[in-house]
This record gives sequence, C-alpha cells and structure tokens, in this order.
Amino acid sequence: MIEQRKIKVLIVDDSAIVRKILSETINAEKDMEVIATAPDPFVARDKILALKPDVLTLDIEMPRMDGLTFLKKLMHFHPLPVIVISSLAQSSCDVSLEALRIGAVDVLAKPGGPYSIGELRDALPTKLRAAAQSRVRKATAQAPAQRPAAPPAPAMHAGMDSKMIIAIGASTGGTEAIHDVLSQMPANSPGMVITQHIPKLFSAAFAQRLNRVCAMEVKEAADGDDVGPGRALIAPGDFHMVLRRVGSGYRVQLQDGPKVCYQRPAVDVMFASVAAAAKDNAIGVLLTGMGSDGAQGMVAMRKAGASTIAQDEASCVVYGMPREAVKLGGAERVLPLSSISGAIMNEASRKVRQ
Repeated sequence: MIEQRKIKVLIVDDSAIVRKILSETINAEKDMEVIATAPDPFVARDKILALKPDVLTLDIEMPRMDGLTFLKKLMHFHPLPVIVISSLAQSSCDVSLEALRIGAVDVLAKPGGPYSIGELRDALPTKLRAAAQSRVRKATAQAPAQRPAAPPAPAMHAGMDSKMIIAIGASTGGTEAIHDVLSQMPANSPGMVITQHIPKLFSAAFAQRLNRVCAMEVKEAADGDDVGPGRALIAPGDFHMVLRRVGSGYRVQLQDGPKVCYQRPAVDVMFASVAAAAKDNAIGVLLTGMGSDGAQGMVAMRKAGASTIAQDEASCVVYGMPREAVKLGGAERVLPLSSISGAIMNEASRKVRQ
C-alpha cells in the first residue's frame, strides 16, 4: 500500500513558544508534518526555496520584516497557501484582514492561554488541509477607503420588499468572496444575513471593513438586531446566528449552542432558520469553503421555495461547501463569483414583481 504524502508545513513566527505549540499540533496529525520553523521572514525565505513547503503559517508581528510586507513579496515572487496566525488586538485583526485581501487563505487567533490553545489545536489541522487544497489568489487592487457610489443594479422597485432576505454562507476564502459580492450590491438591496467561519473579534473588524466599502450598511450582528432593506448583518465569531420572523419584519438571534459541522457560527444553522422564517421570500448563496457546512441548510431553503445559488469550482479558493450543496441538490444555480451579485438582484427583483 502506497503511503499518502504528508502536507509539508513551514512555521514562521518569532515566538519560540508559539512555534513549539504549532509544531506539536501539526506533528500529532498523521497527514501533515512540520518540515521547518523560522523566527523571521529572512530565514523563512531561504527555507521556502530549499524545502518547498505546501503551506505556511505566518505571524504578522515579527522583527526585521513584518508579516504583511513578507506576504506581499511572497505572493508576488513565490505564491504559496498561507494561514495567518494573529493576536486578537484590534490592530492585528485589521492587518489580518488585509493579509486575506493580499492572498492569505485563512486566519487563526494566536494562542494566548489554555482555552485558546485548545481552540487552535482543534482548528489548525482542518485549516491546513483546506489551505493545501486551495487555489492561491494573487493580491487584488487596493480596496477604496470609503463607500463608493452604488453600482448600477438591475431594474427593480424603488422600495425593496421588506419580506425579502438574502442569506450568504462561506468559509475558506470567503472574506474576499463576500467582499466581492457585497461591494457590487446597491444601497436598497434586500436585508442580508451572512455567516463566515471566522474567529471571534475578527468578525467585528470584517464587518467594519465591509461597511467602509459597501453602499449598504454592514455591521456585526447583535442579539435582537432588525434585518431589512439596506442592511447586512455578519454573524459574530463563536455565535450561531438565526433569523426570526417578528410581525412583518425579521430579527436575528445569537446562540452559543454546540458546533454544527465543527463550526460556530454554522451556515447550516442560519440557512435552516431562514428556510423556516422567510420560506420563498429568500435567496440562499453558498460561497467558497472547506467541508460541508451549509449544504443541508441550502437543501432546506430550496425545499421551502427559496432560490439558491452556489459558487462554481473555477472561482472558489476551496470548492468544498458549494460542491456538497450541488451533490445534495440544494443549489438551483451554479455561478462564477463575478456573476453572483447580479444574479441576486435579478432574482430579488423577480420575486418582488410576483
């Protein structure tokens, strides 16, 4: 029997303690191994060329050259799947999101105590497997600092129906995919609920970044927030977000129940609640991501009469979650990322006219 080749990981971090924790976590897995560690980008550069790792873990705050500068050079000269390991400080969250824009595949919180070490040990192997399967993206153009004017939208009613809900789920590669979709949506778009697999505290920085560049309001959800036209709510890291019908409108409820598909927040939880609350007044969208979260929920949405869209393989960073939805028959349409915002608005306008 031929032994499967292990995923080769290079750890780049100036903390010897963090390098030890990451190494022990990775080497405990049968399908991956740490081939080297580096305390700074200059040492990492030589080891990348000599050892040809499959995936890098990268600290942001390092001496001699910061991680963001190194990542820009890496994605230009020698693109590799990168997982950023960052502290939970607000400034680090913002820089980590910039790293995702530049081309990093995913982000994890740096261990800062026994509980967070346990969380990292649970999450890191899965994220490394996803990164090893990912399509490496090159950096996009610099995002604008402020909201642009609303882009042209398909013909639609002046006032979008408050009963309409758009539900979007994503994981690996999803922060940039969600940015691409939302930045093309007009200010009077239907209310949106969005679940992205992301660590706690990073979700607030993610929502703030989107709010700066989107025509509609984007915020991290708080328990009891209303959802309506012109507003998009992002599920907070470590909380499930569910949609509830309240009178003629909708509100979200946050829950700290068990993980679903190893995730909290889980797309399946949100999609199932949208199916129950909005039925055929909803549009479900499943974007790039590793695993199967969202597939069962999308099936529930389609059975309830909602329109459903999955991102196609060619435009996904990791074609996992959308593929599972397609296999189960949950995806009514499969589209490239560049076509999804237009398809959402066309479908929303069609539903409003019915």
